[in-house]
Amino acid sequence: MRDYSSFLPGKGKRQAMREPTPLERLGWGSFFAQQVDVDALSITPPVRVVAVHRSGLQVTGDGIDETLPPRSDATVGDWLLLDRAQPRASRVLSRASLIKRRAPGTDRQVQLIAANIDTVFVVTSCNQDFNIARLERYVALAFEAGIEPVIVLTKTDLVDDVQPWIEAARAVSDRVAVVALDARSEAPPNALSAWCRPGRTVAFLGSSGVGKSTLTNALARTQAIATQPIREEDAKGRHTTTRRELHLIPGGCLVLDTPGMRELQLTDAASGIADVYPEVEALAAQCRFSDCQHESEPGCAVQEAVQEGRLDAGRLVRWRKLHAEDAFNSASLAERRQREREFGKMVRRATRAKPHRKT
Repeated sequence: MRDYSSFLPGKGKRQAMREPTPLERLGWGSFFAQQVDVDALSITPPVRVVAVHRSGLQVTGDGIDETLPPRSDATVGDWLLLDRAQPRASRVLSRASLIKRRAPGTDRQVQLIAANIDTVFVVTSCNQDFNIARLERYVALAFEAGIEPVIVLTKTDLVDDVQPWIEAARAVSDRVAVVALDARSEAPPNALSAWCRPGRTVAFLGSSGVGKSTLTNALARTQAIATQPIREEDAKGRHTTTRRELHLIPGGCLVLDTPGMRELQLTDAASGIADVYPEVEALAAQCRFSDCQHESEPGCAVQEAVQEGRLDAGRLVRWRKLHAEDAFNSASLAERRQREREFGKMVRRATRAKPHRKT
């Protein structure tokens, strides 16, 4: 039986001076320890989900490396209390952060992307992939999850002057740091070191081909993760990473490499959107009508700011689009069905109200 008492809070300076334990290297800390007691830790040892396969969840702990049955309520980065007798009953601990999106398809289900991430590196390249709307979307996702976002510009070797790209990225939010580098150079470990401390978990998010796997290799100082070049004709990337997987960097942090996401639909992200567009939210609060749509209503402070050049019209368009998308995706299934029923009743009433033509 292992002694897990050292993972409980309240150890003070002595805990900070000692070498990190195997679980602490995996990101274990007081936030998770406070959710359990010593007896529970001994009977059901903590493990972290380090990879999600179709066949199950790969988990790692102190002397533990196993595959558990697949389950929809756990994702990569989660901490579980391993129940060896009934693996499916292993308890998922409350998360410090959660990245989620609306799953692709028409049923608008929520897909869990990753849990317990400390920093998200939003990766884009200095070519046709660079897209302000996409960057704002990723940053809103991170803000909503309570994760620190950092924009990483790659392929700086392809441009003569990287400064315009940096300035464009900085315009996304004054709360987000911007780092420009060549992922294939020696720069990444030093450039990203402030966020890649031992026991921390970072994630690379972005389109295919922007250099996420290359950056992971650079931090790990290995070439174990496969990479592929982009297509020359349109700078589009090819899918290299096929699953979400945590990589433990020797002497450092845990790095989550993710497949490129062609579709990132926000859901339950209203506060994250507000954090990305604080100036629009502040102006909207000054409108004459509380239900102002910021189009042609009288007394609209938002449209007045656009006309006077105090607010970029493009940011307003993107803010409105994300708001509408989030509201649509966040509506519960019951709410959507209720709206559909009300619409059906309205159609039937309108049909009955039509005068019948005499033949």
